[in-house]
Amino acid sequence: MAEIVMPRLSDTMEEGTILRWLRRDGELVTRGSELVEIETDKAAMTYESDQEGVLEIVAPEGATLAIGELIARVGPGDTPAAESSSNGQRSAEAVPQPAPAQAAASTPPASAPPPRAPASTRIRASPLARRLARESGVDLGTVSGSGPGGRIVKADVQGARGAPSPAGTAAPASTAAPASTSPSSSAAPQASDAPGGQTAVLEGVATAKGQTTVVELTRTQATIARRMAASKATIPDFSLQIDVDMEACVELRSELKRLSPKPAPAPEGAREGSEAPGPEAAVPTYNDMIVKAAALALREHPRANGSYRDGQVQLHSRVNVGVAVAAQDALVVPTVFDADEKSLGEIAREARALAERVREGTITPPELGGGTFTVSNLGMYGIRSFTAIINPPQVAILSVGELAPRAMADGEQLRARNTLTLTLACDHRVLYGADAAVFLARIRELLQAPTALTL
Repeated sequence: MAEIVMPRLSDTMEEGTILRWLRRDGELVTRGSELVEIETDKAAMTYESDQEGVLEIVAPEGATLAIGELIARVGPGDTPAAESSSNGQRSAEAVPQPAPAQAAASTPPASAPPPRAPASTRIRASPLARRLARESGVDLGTVSGSGPGGRIVKADVQGARGAPSPAGTAAPASTAAPASTSPSSSAAPQASDAPGGQTAVLEGVATAKGQTTVVELTRTQATIARRMAASKATIPDFSLQIDVDMEACVELRSELKRLSPKPAPAPEGAREGSEAPGPEAAVPTYNDMIVKAAALALREHPRANGSYRDGQVQLHSRVNVGVAVAAQDALVVPTVFDADEKSLGEIAREARALAERVREGTITPPELGGGTFTVSNLGMYGIRSFTAIINPPQVAILSVGELAPRAMADGEQLRARNTLTLTLACDHRVLYGADAAVFLARIRELLQAPTALTL
């Protein structure tokens, strides 16, 4: 039988979690058919089968495995699994079964068992809920989901695990309460799946700090935490700041907005505000201009576009600029590939589309990898300047502050000019102070004479 192992779906992926099998155990699969949904350190994506035959699932939903570990096998059609599939039966391994004690406690002696989801219905449940159900012997087919779209979350499994039997007889008052219903645990509010798959685990321990809530990090959050901790612990970094007069960029953007076609009017009878989208949506933002200026400067200063790995400096032929986007409970950095070769309008359209996919949760791992430099902008929050953490193995990151009118000297007079502050954090193992200063000054030069950005 051919083996299917946990694939590497991104350049930083070390392990993956089986979110959902899209084919049943014993089902015939073909090459290219969608097989399983896998959550990586960057996104969740569908993996297609590269084998043809009858599927034997090895790794259950919710399991987390390292790259290269076995998740399934595919064999010829005359296997016992195929015979059971032809009879329309699922493998016992693929259907969660309640533990014997749990089954005895939850099955009334004189009534039918509680209804469960049909075998043909795909049960929607969070990975944590699936894992908890397996560990506690709860059949997800009998659980009602309270999450978005009826999704089963951890609280639902906990409620099903601690629910009284259908017989409905109350325990005598003299009976000692089990540990699971102790005052400390019963006083704690129910846990629920937080946005983005984040789950709150309420310990129910009263301390001087009050009720303590332990929040489990999502895979993306855990990866960010690990990489940022490694960055601060291992990279000898320094930072430089420079103020940029953005008056010319403000004028350029105003002119581009004036010249861009307006949205087409809505058809007669359409609801108000339903104009057809037009090219105006692609008018570059100031951040798009900064991405383009940084890309052109990176082409001229290849060490700033490099990586540091295993005591060596890697210089890359492509300039791929990552643009930090604040997603729900995480920071995601999609990549604008070959930003130095793209027009300002192309960068604007691509950056906007990537940001939308990040917020919708449809971004794919290839769109999050391959970056050689990163731009992070907090100016929209009124932050004048900040120093972002370098994203290894990259050797620099550019932080963008708020664009606002500030007093600047013009001869013997002070005038209000639109300015912003750029902060460049550098890995001193690759970029030295003078080199970084020249690189940052070049970005300022391009922004203060932005005609070059439109070429």
